[in-house]
Amino acid sequence: QVQLVESGGGLVQPGGSLRLSCAASGSFVRSNAMGWYRQAPGKQRELVARTISGGRTNYADSVKGRFTISRDNAKNTVYLQMTSLKPEDTAVYYCNLYIYSSDVSYWGQGTQVTVSS
Repeated sequence: QVQLVESGGGLVQPGGSLRLSCAASGSFVRSNAMGWYRQAPGKQRELVARTISGGRTNYADSVKGRFTISRDNAKNTVYLQMTSLKPEDTAVYYCNLYIYSSDVSYWGQGTQVTVSS
């Protein structure tokens, strides 16, 4: 049973920073992708950033240059460093683990990020 536990959300003023963490536990193969998605009220869930086990990363255009994703394979943990936050970054952020060999996705419970003055 794979579990993803997120932490680090909260309320921050525009221009501020937050760091999200997601720890994966359970049994899963090393060839995978871990990433962050977000869903704002009334909108579809969208990819924010993703890192593949080989080290490649990709970002949504809206966060390039402001957000940085990283992972610690020894800890099965992925991080999202968010800087220069904007009100439009307000959303519930979900951690995702995708297993290529089985085409299975696992999701965290979500953590709220609110950017407001």
